[in-house]
Amino acid sequence: MAQKVEISAKNVNVNDQLKEYINKKVVRLERFLPELEEVKVDLVSSKALRLKVDREVAQFTLMGKGFILRTEERDSDMMTAIDKAADKMQRQIERFKGKRTRGRGDGSPVSAVIPEEASPEQNKTAIVRRKSFTLVPMDENEAIEQMALLAHEDFFIFYNVNTNSINVLYKRRDGDYGLIEPKLG
Repeated sequence: MAQKVEISAKNVNVNDQLKEYINKKVVRLERFLPELEEVKVDLVSSKALRLKVDREVAQFTLMGKGFILRTEERDSDMMTAIDKAADKMQRQIERFKGKRTRGRGDGSPVSAVIPEEASPEQNKTAIVRRKSFTLVPMDENEAIEQMALLAHEDFFIFYNVNTNSINVLYKRRDGDYGLIEPKLG
């Protein structure tokens, strides 16, 4: 089994039967992803939600060296939500493993393709992917916690409520943190 399985619950009674059920699901997922190091399962029950089918929430977060996979499912029954989340995670693992091993069609894996001498036109760099996300206002300590929770090892971008600016938190080689506070020139 994964080195660490952490179950956290909010408004849910986590009895031995439920723990055993979750552990069975984790063992099944580990067969698909043996390099799994840590699993976090969050269970939430909220009676305040209007729709009954959204009241029970199961979220699986799988962490290993170089990857984090996360799924969340909702249902009116917690066991069904756990089943759906585990099934969804299995599909996500299959996609993840396929991206790492899928070849280029000629039998060679993506990582084994070495370009021949590139012409000056091919040396131009280009933006190949863009991401956008909503920044949640937080202070530096909350940013360090978020960076650790998300297992971001290199950097974390956040809106600093103390300075009213966007900051970049990064981990230094000595294990401490650094903070970049950009200013317009």
